[in-house]
Amino acid sequence: MRSERKKRSKREQGDREVSIMTQQVSGSPFLKPFFLRTPVRVVNPLRQRRHTLPASEFRNLTPQDAISVFEIEREAFVSVSGECPLTLDEVLNFVGQCPELSLGWFEEGQLVAFIIGTGWDKERLSQEAMTRHVPDTPTVHIHVLSVHRHCRQQGKGSILLWRYLQYLRCMPGLRRALLICEDFLVPFYVKAGFKEKGTSAISIYNMQFQEMEFTLGGQAFARRNSGC
Repeated sequence: MRSERKKRSKREQGDREVSIMTQQVSGSPFLKPFFLRTPVRVVNPLRQRRHTLPASEFRNLTPQDAISVFEIEREAFVSVSGECPLTLDEVLNFVGQCPELSLGWFEEGQLVAFIIGTGWDKERLSQEAMTRHVPDTPTVHIHVLSVHRHCRQQGKGSILLWRYLQYLRCMPGLRRALLICEDFLVPFYVKAGFKEKGTSAISIYNMQFQEMEFTLGGQAFARRNSGC
């Protein structure tokens, strides 16, 4: 009898110890017990990402992008020259008239860089070209290229410009792109394939500019297969 009582007592004591250890394990956030479960269904990764924003996207600008465009432009240019290349009304006007001549770079739905262009019908740019779009012409006037302040010094300006020129090359009827820039930006555009046409007739607040020309379909694209 004593032997059976002693065995029962040890068994009950052992059960209490196991119960205490289980409570301790369950109470620890690092040692919680886990159970393997067979998944009820496997979600197709393509369907799962259907509602997520693309990591990086290039597309034409819309009037809904105008505020973001103007904020990036204002921050980039006002601190340097004191003047924006385009006012908000001009951004809305150009994006509304010729959205196909604009290109925005979006990362997770946020605009990080953009280019706005319009049509032009003269050999050289004039003051009139700053506020006018001429449809159905072989020349594109690039008004502005700007990159968000948090994305500068990353090569995004060069990449976007290359993508834009490649995009223009695929558009029937376009033969060249023109722009004006300050002297310190000339090497940047020369590296992208532009050539100097001389001092521009356009003057803004006594600032002088160089006019640059890019021939669409030239050597800058011969090295790259655009797949157009």
